[in-house]
Amino acid sequence: MGHVFYFLKQIHAYSGKILYINLVAMTAIGLLEGIGIILLVPLISMSGIVDMGVEEIPFMSMFGFVNNIPSSLGLPLILGIFVFVVIAQNVMNRQLTVKNAVIQLGFLRHMRIETYGSLLYSNWDFFIKQRKSDLINILTAELARASAGTNSFLKFVSSLVFTFIQVGLAFWLSPNITIFVLLCGLVLIFLNRKFLKRSLALGKRNYELGKNYLAGITDQVNGIKDIKSNTLESSRMDWFGSITNRMQNEQVEYTKLKTTSQLYYKVASSVLIAAFIYVAVTIFSAQAGQLMLVIIIFSRLWPRIAGIQSSMEQIATTIPAFKAVKALQHECRNAQEFEMGMDNKIPPLHIKYNLQCDHVYFRYNQNEMNYALQDINLIIPSNQMTAFVGRSGAGKSTLIDLLMGLNQPEKGQVLIDGIPLTSESLLALRRAVSYVPQDPFLFNASIKENLLLVEPNASEEEMWEALEFSSAAEFVSKLSAGLDTLIGDRGIKLSGGERQRLVLARAILRNPSILVLDEATSALDTENEVKIQEALERLKGKMTIIVIAHRLSTIRNADQVVVLDEGEVIQKGGFTQLAEEKKSMFSHLLQNQLEAK
Repeated sequence: MGHVFYFLKQIHAYSGKILYINLVAMTAIGLLEGIGIILLVPLISMSGIVDMGVEEIPFMSMFGFVNNIPSSLGLPLILGIFVFVVIAQNVMNRQLTVKNAVIQLGFLRHMRIETYGSLLYSNWDFFIKQRKSDLINILTAELARASAGTNSFLKFVSSLVFTFIQVGLAFWLSPNITIFVLLCGLVLIFLNRKFLKRSLALGKRNYELGKNYLAGITDQVNGIKDIKSNTLESSRMDWFGSITNRMQNEQVEYTKLKTTSQLYYKVASSVLIAAFIYVAVTIFSAQAGQLMLVIIIFSRLWPRIAGIQSSMEQIATTIPAFKAVKALQHECRNAQEFEMGMDNKIPPLHIKYNLQCDHVYFRYNQNEMNYALQDINLIIPSNQMTAFVGRSGAGKSTLIDLLMGLNQPEKGQVLIDGIPLTSESLLALRRAVSYVPQDPFLFNASIKENLLLVEPNASEEEMWEALEFSSAAEFVSKLSAGLDTLIGDRGIKLSGGERQRLVLARAILRNPSILVLDEATSALDTENEVKIQEALERLKGKMTIIVIAHRLSTIRNADQVVVLDEGEVIQKGGFTQLAEEKKSMFSHLLQNQLEAK
C-alpha cells in the first residue's frame, strides 16, 4: 500500500480540497447504489407480489406504507423509485468522472510545467552530466505513464469507497455472514500481494527499456547521415529488432500478470459465494430475503474488489516512472540558477570597463586530478575584440562558458567592472550576451520565426538589416518565400554556411553588449568570411566581441589575442606582436595554416 499513499500525497499536494469533494461525491454514489440494491428486492416482496420474508430485515419497517398501496400501483411506484435512484446515481457518476478527468489532466499538466520549468532553469553543469534522450524520455513517455497512474489511483479510491459502503450495508443486514466473507477476502488479498511485487518489478523494467529505446532512436536520428554513409542500416535494424522484441515481451508479461490476477479473483469469488451461501443456509439459518440481498451486494462487490487489485497493480507499474519524474525535478531544483520568470524582469548589464578572470581554476569532475582551466589571469576590455586561439582541447570553449556564467570557477573568480560575478548578477550578464556556436542551431520553423525568437518585437526592416550584416540577406531574398521560408529540422534545407550566417543574424538582431563567436565563420567561404570580418570591424567600439577561431585570418584585426594550451594562458597580445614571436605557439599555429594553404 506504500505506493498508493505515495500517489495520494502527490495528488493531494496538487488538488487539495477538490480531491476530498470528489471523495464525498464517491460516497454519495456508493450510498445511492446501495439504496438501489436495498429497494429492489425487499420492496417488491413487501408489495405482496412476491413473498421473500423480509419483514425481519433491519430498517424494512420504514417501507411499511407500501402494504397499504394496491399491488397494481405498488410495483410501478417501487420501480419508479428504483429508476430515480439509478438515474441520480449515474448523473452524479458522470459529474464525478468529469471531475476526476480534470484532476488527472490538470495534474499531468502541472507535472509537465513543473518538470519543464525546473529543467529550463537548471545550470549548465546539470546538462553536461545528463543524456539528452533521458530528459526527453521523462518529459514525454514517463510523464504520460505517471498520468496513467493518477487515473488508476482515482479508480482505486472510487472502488475503495464503494466497497466500504457495500460492506457496511451487508454488515447491517447480516453481521455474521459479512464477517465470514470479509475474512475470506482478506486472505485472498494477502495471498495476492505477490502480484503487486511483480507489477513493481515490471514497471522498473519498462522504465529502463523505454529510456534505452528513446536514447537509441534519438542517437540514430541525429546520426542518420553517418548511418547512411557508412552503411550501418543492418546493424541498426538488428538493435531495433532486439529492443522492440524485449518491449513486446514485457507488455505480454504485463497482460499475463493482469489476466492471471483477474482470473484468480473471479474463480475465488465464485467459490467464496458458493461457500458463504452454504454456510449462511446451514449454519447461520439466514432468511431468504437477507440471503438474497447479501448475494446481490457481494455479487456486485467482488468485481470492485478485483478492480481494487487491478488498480493497485497498475499503480505499481507506474511508480518507477513517477519517481523518475520527481527525482529529475529534485535534481533540477538543486541545480537551479535563478527563480522561474525572473529572466524577463532583470535588465541586461552594460560593461563599462572590462571582464576579468582572477586566478580562475575549473574542472568538470571534482575527482579528476587535472584542471580544464588553471590559474587564468585575463582582462577583456569592453567594446574591443578579444580572440582565443589554441589547439583543440586547449580550454577555449570552457573559458568562454565561464565568461558567460554557464560554468562557475572552482577557485578564483570572474569579475565584471571589478565586481565578482554572482548568482544575483548572472542573469543580467546572460541577457547582455548573444552567442553564436560552431554548430549552429535553428528551429524547424520559418526564417522569420527563428529571428523573432530572440527579439519578438523586431520589425522586418530590422531583420533585413541583421541579415545584411551577416551576409545572409542575398540568399534569403532569393528564396521563394523569403523570410517565411521553412528551413526544416535544425535548418537542414540550408547549407552549413547559410545556417551559420542566419544564427549570426539572429545574434546581431538582439543588439547585445557582448557578442560571443565560437568558430562562427568556420563554414563560410573566403568571400563571406571577409564580409563578416568587415562587419565585426564596424562593431568594434559598439560592443565587446569575444571570438574563438581556428582560422587565424579571421582575427587579424583583433585588439587582443589570447593563446591557450592545456588549460593555461601561454601568450597574449596583438596579432602582429604574437606573429613576430618566433618559436611561440601562436607563430607555430600561424605557420601551419599558411603551409596548409
